[in-house]
Amino acid sequence: MTIILEATGLRVEYGKTVALDDFSLTLAAGDLLGLIGPNGAGKTTSLKAVAGLHPLDAGRVRVLGSNIEPGNVLAQSRIGFAPDTPPIYEELRVAEFLRFIGKAYRLRRDMIEERIDFWLEQLWLLDRREARIKTLSRGMRQRLTVARTLLPDPTLILLDEPASGLDPAGRVQFRKLLGSLRDQGKALIVSSHILADLHEYCTHIGIMEAGTLRQFGTVAQVVGGKQDNRCHYRVTLARSVPDAARLLSEMGGLTRIEVHGRQISFEYEHEAGAAAALLARLLREGLPVASFAPVEHDLEQAYLRTGIRQVD
Repeated sequence: MTIILEATGLRVEYGKTVALDDFSLTLAAGDLLGLIGPNGAGKTTSLKAVAGLHPLDAGRVRVLGSNIEPGNVLAQSRIGFAPDTPPIYEELRVAEFLRFIGKAYRLRRDMIEERIDFWLEQLWLLDRREARIKTLSRGMRQRLTVARTLLPDPTLILLDEPASGLDPAGRVQFRKLLGSLRDQGKALIVSSHILADLHEYCTHIGIMEAGTLRQFGTVAQVVGGKQDNRCHYRVTLARSVPDAARLLSEMGGLTRIEVHGRQISFEYEHEAGAAAALLARLLREGLPVASFAPVEHDLEQAYLRTGIRQVD
């Protein structure tokens, strides 16, 4: 497996403020990391640090084995970074802008024209090829920024809130595009507050708070919450039982117990045998169980479990 990104102990300071502290992760070809966290968590700073656009106070970034540092143009050319506020020239036409980007990367003229048409088609902008950028909607500008980022064919792709201006249909197409890039062996980091989308297309999730990567792992590890071998269960009773909460709290091993009339939820061991034994015990205690099932975790629940309040 080809290792594309190695970020080790990254630290960024603004005066006395630590914006990024001991940020470390490794991504291989085909990995897609979704970064989430509240405002000021350090997501944008981490993307800029990895891209070599912000000086580091400590740590090292390597892409395909090469250090990302001032003067290493070849290594930096392997990175594509799309900020949440697109830096585009409003008076240029769409194709002119992308042509300018291609020349800046010293691509051959025929290659530039081929890639312009390809990415405009992939990002649903082909019919806007000759339109001036100032006439584009926010969603179109967002897609143009992604096209600009992908035009030089980077190996590591960093996208900061890329879907914020897209309508629902655009978000569906964007998910397909990200899947295609993964299949091509790219490594990607996407910062987004649209948690449902991240759950669908990411291979890894990073949860940030106060400049630190508080949690990092595969989607199954972070969302499933299976590191501690526990699972969230939901029980529906045939009728309300006034002392249900007391009965459950006395059983032992159950946590996060909530009782709302006939609806009960709690956390318990994930193993199937333990769940079966628990169900049998609920029935022996006289609880009229109508349904008993584990709840499929989602990314929003995983985020809330961390205790971080605000998602940006």
